[in-house]
Amino acid sequence: MSFKPINLAKISILVLVLFMAKSAKAQDGTIYPLDPPAEPNAILLGTGGVDNQPASETWFRQWGDPMARNITTATLTPFLPEPGKANGAAVIVAPGGGYLWLSMGNEGWEVAEALAKQGITAFVLKYRLNPTPESIDDFTVWMNRVFTLPAETSDSTNNAASPRPMKPDLSNQLEDAEAAYAMIIERAEEWGVDTSRIGMIGFSAGAGLTMHSTLNSQTMNLAFIGPIYGGMGAVDVPADAPPMFNVIATDDFLFRGQFGVIDSWYKAGIPVEFHLYQNGGHGFGLGNPDRTSNRWFDAFIYWLDVNGFLTAGLGE
Repeated sequence: MSFKPINLAKISILVLVLFMAKSAKAQDGTIYPLDPPAEPNAILLGTGGVDNQPASETWFRQWGDPMARNITTATLTPFLPEPGKANGAAVIVAPGGGYLWLSMGNEGWEVAEALAKQGITAFVLKYRLNPTPESIDDFTVWMNRVFTLPAETSDSTNNAASPRPMKPDLSNQLEDAEAAYAMIIERAEEWGVDTSRIGMIGFSAGAGLTMHSTLNSQTMNLAFIGPIYGGMGAVDVPADAPPMFNVIATDDFLFRGQFGVIDSWYKAGIPVEFHLYQNGGHGFGLGNPDRTSNRWFDAFIYWLDVNGFLTAGLGE
């Protein structure tokens, strides 16, 4: 079966995610094949397939994390709080992986479980991806080749004027996010969700999808967003954009001294909280040993609480 390569020029710098993050976890970075795990609670979103995708969904493990690639069927997996603990808030969780794979454990299930423990109903979005080579050996070789290519240059000394990288086509991913949001609205009573307090957080490319959904969706009305170690370039902020909680580390290759997205939110007069950590690298998920970024999740929950998103009738 032949593989049709994607046009790398159309994949933004967000492609350079977990595989570049050798400091992320002190585990073997070798790519290992992995049998697809059981996902008994995953709900089909019915958004269709992927054009020019010859391979089927495949799983692998790297840095101890289960990852999925060649996803052609989007799903949404609910993580419900224990009975009596739900506070009505809901969060769509978008894992990262450069739109080529998804870090389902580190940036998906683990985050959703942590949210559910806080009484927040969480939903892991397994969205459709761009094609990668079918065999694990070809994929490994291909990845090694991709990530030795020079990244697009930008002026990191001028955060507001830095040229923006070319954007990938996120039509499928946006459709999946919109379908996830619509399903949560439709089944809100069943899941105990207050439809005025549905937010979205994402990691790396998932942060890119979170931002893309915020800026481009005509159907999603997110109450808050949390881009976690995503792109930092300036954006055009809609007047009705939600409050933003943003996290990145100084040693993350996506940072590059930029504060554009923070500046954009601030100048738009929309609440923004920004945590720039001394270290943590890229792809740290909920945290890695001995990194200052490890307490971002506690700060996020506190931010949600202070802003009233964890209490019915208080969120703005």
